[in-house]
Amino acid sequence: MGLRGSKPPEARVLLLGLDNAGKSTLLYKLKHNACVCTVPTIGFNVEMLEVRKNRKNIALTLWDVGGQGKMREHWKSFHQDTAAVVFVVDSSDRRRLGEARRELDNTLRSEQLRGRPLILLANKQDVNGALNVTEIKDMFNLTKICSGRDWFVQPCSASTGVGVEEAFKRVVQMVKLPSDSGAMRDNIKETVHYLKASRKH
Repeated sequence: MGLRGSKPPEARVLLLGLDNAGKSTLLYKLKHNACVCTVPTIGFNVEMLEVRKNRKNIALTLWDVGGQGKMREHWKSFHQDTAAVVFVVDSSDRRRLGEARRELDNTLRSEQLRGRPLILLANKQDVNGALNVTEIKDMFNLTKICSGRDWFVQPCSASTGVGVEEAFKRVVQMVKLPSDSGAMRDNIKETVHYLKASRKH
């Protein structure tokens, strides 16, 4: 096994939300700066972005998991090793906000996501009648469900691109890197320890 020093540290980010919230559009807007007409994600899309954090390059792997009812039961199989959760909400679809809140609540109860930062993207801000950040914050009761973790709500529009870059800068800023805790050696020890511990659950 060669030295891994030259390889940038990796962080895995989970992109979740109901179907039609705009997850894939956001992902591709970010990756290619293009508005892509997407079809519902069956399964998941994975994109890797190289970004800078603390003057170092890191590889951010974004897992965009389908949001249809039958896919949501599989979300938990993606929780392990996640460094941050990005939850996308269609701020203009008031009918489904309660459903989105339930799914977010369930997700954040996962033992494997304990303490992981949450970035809630209030998408579709360009649509008339979209809820603003304060309304989303209150409706999702974020102060309560996010106690014990960093969280942030970012207004954005995947189709126009407004707020998308800011949203992902925030993700990079908040993401918990294994290397944040010190030297690579400790990092490897911690990972092994974590894997052993998580097998017991």
